[in-house]
Amino acid sequence: MEKARYIALEGPIGVGKTSLTEFLAKEFQGRALLEDVDNNPFLGSFYKDRKNYAFQTQLFFLLSRYKQQKDLGQQELFNSTIVADYLFAKDKIFAYLNLDENELSLYEQIYRLLDARIPKPDLVIYLQARTEVLIERIKKRNKDYEKNIEVDYIERLVDAYNRYFFYYTDTPLLVVNTSDIDFVDSPDDLSNMVNEIRSIKGGVQHYIPVR
Repeated sequence: MEKARYIALEGPIGVGKTSLTEFLAKEFQGRALLEDVDNNPFLGSFYKDRKNYAFQTQLFFLLSRYKQQKDLGQQELFNSTIVADYLFAKDKIFAYLNLDENELSLYEQIYRLLDARIPKPDLVIYLQARTEVLIERIKKRNKDYEKNIEVDYIERLVDAYNRYFFYYTDTPLLVVNTSDIDFVDSPDDLSNMVNEIRSIKGGVQHYIPVR
């Protein structure tokens, strides 16, 4: 997809979104738009006590993501390629996984107001990986607030992502299994990925590297 001006990467925790975002921004001579995860003051508490901190955590992310998207500005999208390490709409994946019924009702009202005001990507890349691979990558990056993440939560998150993107039709979609891909240390893996992106014409395309 040579004319894609706005590419968004998605996938569960530890799948490698940020690293690939930075590589692709460089390859397409554009700018990386990185989600402001580390500055969420509720995130550490959320992983220790999801029930009591889910709504605060979710609302902070929703408003932070909205501000970033709004600040992009349509003019910048026309002038240069933007590669983001998140899709704004994915916010609902976490909301429906973690919020109770009353919290969801309020969340939906806020989400609908914000979603109508932001640009949509030209292409979404959904990165998948086996649960054991995600857990290993999370351990490797060694972030304090992620040390309390339970395996069960990762499994439910992976399942929620798969369900969401199974029905996703808003934009062209590239689904990539990253379990056996190393974009950081393998130039060939990155080169093959870039070629795959350039070849997309529309609809849904699956990329499963052969080893």
